Amino acid sequence: MEVLSSLKADQKRFKYVGKGTQFAIIYFKNLLFTIFTLGIYYPWAKVEELKYHYQYTELHATRFTFHGTGKEVFNGFMKVYILFFLLVTFLIFGLQSQNEILATISIGIFYLFFILIIPFAIHGAIRYRSSRSSWKGIHFKYLGNKMELFWKYITGTLITIFTLGIYGSWFMVDVRKYILSHLRFGNLSFDFKGKGESLFWMNLKFILLFIPTFGIYSFWYYKNLWKFYADYTEITQNGKKVNFNFSMKTGDLFELILINFLLVFITLGIATPWVMVRTYTFMFRFLEINEGLDTNSIQQVSYDTYTDAYGESLVDFLDFNFI
Repeated sequence: MEVLSSLKADQKRFKYVGKGTQFAIIYFKNLLFTIFTLGIYYPWAKVEELKYHYQYTELHATRFTFHGTGKEVFNGFMKVYILFFLLVTFLIFGLQSQNEILATISIGIFYLFFILIIPFAIHGAIRYRSSRSSWKGIHFKYLGNKMELFWKYITGTLITIFTLGIYGSWFMVDVRKYILSHLRFGNLSFDFKGKGESLFWMNLKFILLFIPTFGIYSFWYYKNLWKFYADYTEITQNGKKVNFNFSMKTGDLFELILINFLLVFITLGIATPWVMVRTYTFMFRFLEINEGLDTNSIQQVSYDTYTDAYGESLVDFLDFNFI
């Protein structure tokens, strides 16, 4: 019993301590400002909400900090929307030109852009978010190369298409491994040890059981998926490897989704900020780092002063949530 309690004490637990009413004031204020400014205020709203969530997320009783600014995100959004405006303008010009070749080229470029831009969006978003995130004054850092990730993503996409989606699970695991293996936190490094075949069988089981169970199997699927991503994420400190642990049960997830749905439905969406806080509180309650990590010996080696939020804004624009 003493050994067990000592191991439990050595586990580093995450905790989200935000308050629904407190966050609701920020949420609805940002919503109103964004509407009244025709969306211009959105970058500042996003940063304020991110700072709130970081500030009220704890690891081992110490909170995280987000250092991004509304101006950085706004500059990123301007680049994205100017590029999108040019693409749409060219698309409209091509369609109205009554020239079949030009119309085909404009459509092809428009859709090809959204396929080819995704790896650059992922790279930029992770580099920006990691460089602007810290804990105990120690910053994260992403060392990935955007062209390496680009070719890895394009190759994986093509193989997935040619295999009618079968390779998709290996592709997703490969991308996650690349990203995590290039992520640093002070003198800590990360890796992902999950296998593509494990994710494939998980996905196949979901496809086969979704209709016969009228979608109820989704609760088991998402619980297993989140546990897969967490449990196989590895931290290396001075040659010693430590894993995350996600201990949520299927019944816990069912309760979360059911109550969240009822809250949003009954209040016609007004309860959304309370539901967000409730979800963060729930998710972090089950996430911990196993015994073996010495948080007192984490040291800042070097950190990235990357402030270009172009990738962050592009991920937002594409509604592509990979981080």
